[in-house]
Amino acid sequence: MMSLLHPAMTAFLAVARHGTVHGAAREIGLSQTGVTQRVRGLERDLGCTLFVRSRKGMRPTAEGEALLRYGQRATDLEGELLSLIRRGADVADVRIAITGPSSLMRSRVIPGVAGVLPQFPGLALTFHLDDRDSALNQLKTGVAQLAVLARDDVVNELDAKRLQPDRLLLVGPADWSGRELPAIVSDERIIDFDASDDATFSFLRGHGLLADVRRRRRHLVNNPDALASLVAAGLGYSVLSADVAAPWLAEGRLIDLCPGRHLDREVALAWYPRHEMPAYFQALIEAVE
Repeated sequence: MMSLLHPAMTAFLAVARHGTVHGAAREIGLSQTGVTQRVRGLERDLGCTLFVRSRKGMRPTAEGEALLRYGQRATDLEGELLSLIRRGADVADVRIAITGPSSLMRSRVIPGVAGVLPQFPGLALTFHLDDRDSALNQLKTGVAQLAVLARDDVVNELDAKRLQPDRLLLVGPADWSGRELPAIVSDERIIDFDASDDATFSFLRGHGLLADVRRRRRHLVNNPDALASLVAAGLGYSVLSADVAAPWLAEGRLIDLCPGRHLDREVALAWYPRHEMPAYFQALIEAVE
């Protein structure tokens, strides 16, 4: 049977249970000499005698009795811990944090993993909606155990699952309907997430429109919903994830400025490798598409 206790402590507890080195050796599969050496090593480390010999066998000293009480409590806790680890979230609370861009978290991750929770009643989830490209750092520092990343950000030390691309659409306010796209690109401002965001430029470059861009300062807003609101208000145009744009397009508040064209960003779900994958962790990975 597996034990997380120190080998010397395991030998001590076995001797205390059986009262003899012979019985302890048979229980833990060690020679009598090996058991004796471990107990004596423990005595040296603690600076005390743990057993005295009598006609009835080996009897714990006062110090040995104190250590035995500690060992019994440690064994009980060990059993609870091993049960939790082996059976995962079925028996005790386990918390997993998942991080990624808010658009993908809301449209895919949260709806996907919601179906997993009834299978694991003890599983608790923390969702970090991260639009500042810090998901990889959250994974590296242990703040999150699963992260949705750009495919290029998946480093060699990680395991990853390729997800469906994040599809971006070029959108503008509804009252721009009928305007020519080159004129819009030339005359209107771009609205982006922050100064490092080049998604709109990438879209325009990919469709041969970047040369038409007037080099005016962009409006910046670090929230996808707020960005959509600014576009709907006529302050400029931008690219939005198709999942975020869908309700705005359906309500007629935004229009697709470039119908039939899009920009796909490759994304992946990443995690640090696990030698043994708990069932609940595997289920979370499988639930995200």
